[in-house]
Formats: sequence, C-alpha cells, structure tokens
Amino acid sequence: MFKVGLYTLGCKVSSYETEAVAEAFEREGFTVSDFDGVCDVYVINTCTVTAESDAKSRKYIRRAIRKNPSAVVIAIGCYTQRAPSEVAAISGVSAVIGTADKLSAVEIAKKLLSERGDEGRGRCEIIRVGLLTDATFEEMKICRAPRTRGYVKIEDGCDCKCTYCAISQARGPVRSKKPEDVLREVKALAAGGTKEIVLTGIETGSYGKDIGEGCDLGSLLALLDRERACERIRLGSMAPELLGERFVSRACVLPILVPHFHVSMQSGSDRVLGAMKRRYNRRMALANIARIREYMPECTFTADLMVGFPGETEEDFLDTVRFVKEARLLDAHVFAYSKREGTEAAVMAEQVADDVKKERSARLISAKNRMRDEVLSDICERRLPLECIMETADKGGYVGHSDSYIEVFCESEKDIRGECVSILPITHKNGIIYGEIIT
Repeated sequence: MFKVGLYTLGCKVSSYETEAVAEAFEREGFTVSDFDGVCDVYVINTCTVTAESDAKSRKYIRRAIRKNPSAVVIAIGCYTQRAPSEVAAISGVSAVIGTADKLSAVEIAKKLLSERGDEGRGRCEIIRVGLLTDATFEEMKICRAPRTRGYVKIEDGCDCKCTYCAISQARGPVRSKKPEDVLREVKALAAGGTKEIVLTGIETGSYGKDIGEGCDLGSLLALLDRERACERIRLGSMAPELLGERFVSRACVLPILVPHFHVSMQSGSDRVLGAMKRRYNRRMALANIARIREYMPECTFTADLMVGFPGETEEDFLDTVRFVKEARLLDAHVFAYSKREGTEAAVMAEQVADDVKKERSARLISAKNRMRDEVLSDICERRLPLECIMETADKGGYVGHSDSYIEVFCESEKDIRGECVSILPITHKNGIIYGEIIT
C-alpha cells in the first residue's frame, strides 16, 4: 500500500480540491499520510495569488523532494497553470498538472509508480497543463468533513479582468457545479454530522451564469433551504456588486443562510477601484451592505483590503480607512499589493514603495482592530445571544464561531466540541467574545 502526502497553499477552494484529490487516492488503495513524513507520492497544490505564494509553492515542492528523492512528486494548481515550465524545471518534479484536471494526479501517480526504478526519477515526465478557454467544471466531490464546518466548491474560474490579479489566468472562465450535485454533496456531509457548510468558489457570486437562465446563487440557496440540506449555509468571498437587491431580497430571508458576508472590497477609494477595473464603487458597496442589514439586522461583514496599489495616494488610503468605519467591519484581511507578471498593474507607473506598503498595512490593521472592538462592545452591551458552533478545546474552555462569524470562548464541564450552543456575551478581548452558555 503506497503512502501519499498532500499539501495545500492558498484559498479554501484549493483546500477543498486537495481533500477531493486525497479521497480519490484513498479509493485507489493509497494511504494518506503526513506530508512531512516519507511518502511514495507527494502532491503539492500550489498558489499564485502573490509572488510570495509562488516562492512558497517552490519551497514545498523542494521539501517533498528532499524528504524522499525517489518519490513521485506532482505539482498541481494555480502556480503550475501559470508557470508550468518553471515548475517542471525543478529537479525531482515528476509531473505538473494545471487547474483543470487535478484529479488526474491519481492516475499519473499510479502510472509513474509502476514504471519507476529503484533510483527514482530526476526529471519531469508529464506536463498536463492546457488552455482554459473551453474548460468545463471538473467533477469532484468530498465525502467527509469536520463536524463543525465543511467546504463545498460550487464554482471555478473568474470572468473579471482586474488589473492586479493573475487568478483569471490561472483559473479560466466561470464554470459551475450542477445544482443537483451541490444538493447531493451538502446533504451527504450534513448526514455525516457536519453542522455548517461553506459554499465556495473563485467568484462565488457568479455561480450559475454558465448554466443558463433560472440558475444563480440565489436559486441554489433557495433549493438548499427548501430541501433542508443542512443546518447552516455560509458563503465564501463575495464581490460587492453581486450583493444587489435581487440577490438580497431572495437570499437574506432564508433561514439556512447565516448573517455574515465576506466582501472582496480591495479598496475604499473610487479612484483606485477604477484603476483596478473593479465593477463597483464605494457608494454601491456601502448601499448593498446597508440593504443586507435591513434584512439581517445582526449581520456582520468582513473584507479583503489591499494597500499599495500602483498610484495609491495617502488620500486614497484614507478612503479605505474610512470605509472600514462606515461599513462597520467585524474584521478584514489586510494585504499589500504584489506585482504579478502579465497583469496591467505590474507595468503601471507610480509603484508604491515597500516601506510605504508596510506602514499603511500597519495603520489599516490598527483601524480595523479598533472597529472590531467597537462592534464587539456593542454586542456585549446589548447582551445579544450568539448561536455558536464550538470547535476546539482551549485553556479550560471551548472556542467556536457564532453564525455571524464572531469568535467566542466559553467554559463548560462537558465536551461541547461540534455542538451548537447559545452563548450570552459578557466581555471581549483581542477579537474574542467571552460568554456563558445559556441553559
């Protein structure tokens, strides 16, 4: 029985795909083992969202080769799609697969294992990276997930052509999983004990646009709610323009949908958003957030926010800081712009210096933390009960997340991991609410 070790870099979509690949290996008789151990096969699911992601991908590929120079080492994913020759040139890589055919890693591993000699292999023998213009949704699913929260990939690809982003090059156009397949997978995971399902994709809000009229994210949520597919549904990152009236009026009244949205905002400056070729402006984003709060008064919002886009001025940056306050964000993922070869922004004038990016990142993190504390203080003052799924044991108690994605700590004499409990908030510290279980 051969051992396979897998490692994921990047987003939740990639994590889901790695799990699907792992389950496919198990069905063929492989044992999924620790990536840092000695394995017969290593699969590295790469990322290319930043230059650092490319470097980390190469790092973990080389780590696998060092662990067992005779192993079959297969690199898959976004970085390999964009730079297949670069990855194939790493001595010890056996095969390179792009983003359209990840499950073929199993077939390729079996083939190379049957052919290899005792001395192993030092060169790349298979490159399976094709054009994505006519790609279809790769049929994959997972059969297991934690009791707390599981991810289901419902969409791949992105039709945006944002000037800073290489992901559309790495993922191709929007492709969607059939609604009946999503329903079947979600029901199976819920039957296995998973309390909450996160629907995720590269451009989640564009789900169904390739399928045709009558199929979109709102109709998918309505189907899952009508069929009582699981206890809770959470959505992956959403573009602000896709949170319009039509979606909100249909989706935000569904009991299955939790009151939390993660918004891929990027900047609070209209000038920067225009240069990025984003499809919304500040006013639209704030209006859509306000509309959601009309339907879901206790809804929380988190966001992705970039600093240092080429030409970003101090005033542009301050617009982003002001957006954090106006949107009353619970939290934000703050990151610095990174040049991506082949994108428009990489050759724009007025590239922002690294020290300025670092300083603005620190200021924005400080601002979003202040806003987070204000939101949490308001919740504690109003003593609003939080419906939480408890996830881990920690320091004599248990940590979990509310339906509004607030991190919560409480004490309990019994093990409540994997359980849904109501918690009365009392105080908060460092982004965590401390509360008591309501009996």
